[in-house]
Amino acid sequence: MLFGKLLPREGNFFELFNQHAAFITEGARAFMLMIENYGDLALRERYGTEVVNAERAADKVTAEVNRLLHKTFITPIDREQIHGLINAMDDIVDLLQDATETMQLYDVRAMTEEVIRLGDLSAKCCERVEHAVSLLSKLSRHDVAEAAIKTCEEIDKLESDADRVMRSAMSKLFREETDVRELIKLKAIYEQLESISDRCEDVANLIEGIVLENS
Repeated sequence: MLFGKLLPREGNFFELFNQHAAFITEGARAFMLMIENYGDLALRERYGTEVVNAERAADKVTAEVNRLLHKTFITPIDREQIHGLINAMDDIVDLLQDATETMQLYDVRAMTEEVIRLGDLSAKCCERVEHAVSLLSKLSRHDVAEAAIKTCEEIDKLESDADRVMRSAMSKLFREETDVRELIKLKAIYEQLESISDRCEDVANLIEGIVLENS
């Protein structure tokens, strides 16, 4: 009995998930502001820095989750689910940083309508991820479990929308862009932006699994 009392039992995993998800949304909003103000170099750099800062802050949370996972005796949900979820979430903010740095390194001339649309869908996916994550600590309530599933379905729909925008963007790019270098740059950016919604869908799928097993 005494030994059991000395062991960490739950940890603050849900709180850490919420912190990480907030950094995802923070990074996504900064990314949208960056591409919406791309023509203003000062604002571009300002918001680009905010994306990088959000990614670094999220990395610290991921490290704390993994550290806590090693020292916690009894976890609130399955250990593999915790590990898989935090790493999938971290992939999202990593991709936001990658897309930001790609634009800077490639010196893209201007944002296209397709970049704005894909960025907007990515940001909406990230916001829904934050909402779904916020429900994890209350899954014992039937209404909360249903809300979590509904939010995951919304993420799936946004990801499908991003797929359609991506296919249309690629088709237009190869039909109309005559500058090969610009074509290569935009193709890479489109692919990275579409990958953000893919990773959000991965998180949604993991959350759906957690809901089914724990609600």
